[in-house]
Amino acid sequence: MPMKSALLALLLLPTLASAADITGTAKIREADTVVIGTTRVRLGGIDAPSVDQLCLNKNGERWTCGVAARDELIKHADGRSWTCHPRSIDRRGRQVARCNVDGEDIQKWLVRSGWALAYRTLSRDYEPDEAEARAAKAGMWQGAFIAPWDWRVRNKKTAILGATKPPEGARAILLASASGPVAPSPDCTIKGNVNGAGECIYHTPQSRWYAQIKMRVAKGTRWFCSVEDAEAAGCRETRR
Repeated sequence: MPMKSALLALLLLPTLASAADITGTAKIREADTVVIGTTRVRLGGIDAPSVDQLCLNKNGERWTCGVAARDELIKHADGRSWTCHPRSIDRRGRQVARCNVDGEDIQKWLVRSGWALAYRTLSRDYEPDEAEARAAKAGMWQGAFIAPWDWRVRNKKTAILGATKPPEGARAILLASASGPVAPSPDCTIKGNVNGAGECIYHTPQSRWYAQIKMRVAKGTRWFCSVEDAEAAGCRETRR
């Protein structure tokens, strides 16, 4: 093969590889992030709450809605056959894809069930499903919450969504995180923090410096329920 043609073929390989369908059963890390085989997939066109996001339920009570969204997806789709059609690669190295589970548009199911929102800055495809969920007070819409994209960069002016009128003090709860000083669950005791180089590092309870890691949301700390969850979030194990 001529040198010019060989170089062109090499340049095209990543594009061709990213265009190939990703199939198999999925390990569900968050409501919009799964792992199929060794490939991390971000469900495109939607945005779901992170596992450490807090909401208020229909009774105005603090609720780990990100964990609930993930667990509902696990109940609905775990063990079933996934087929994902990649569109791009995000800044965390995940394949952004539209996915079907046994032929069902799983993004549509998530939004219609109230466990994710239509990600309007990238796609308007799921707006009718979001309107349906809002009218039915499904999932997160039953109470009060902050849109996932706003929660990641939240401040005191962040809009509160949902069917329930937020009680006094609701904003402080919704702006907080389940990754505070206390683990959100006895099963979620792995600590994640960001080092001076900007890397996410996780520490199991057996790690040497585990007790010294102070869980402060402002410092970017997070609790994880498993090593797989930590690694899916882009963290590596501590070397000490």
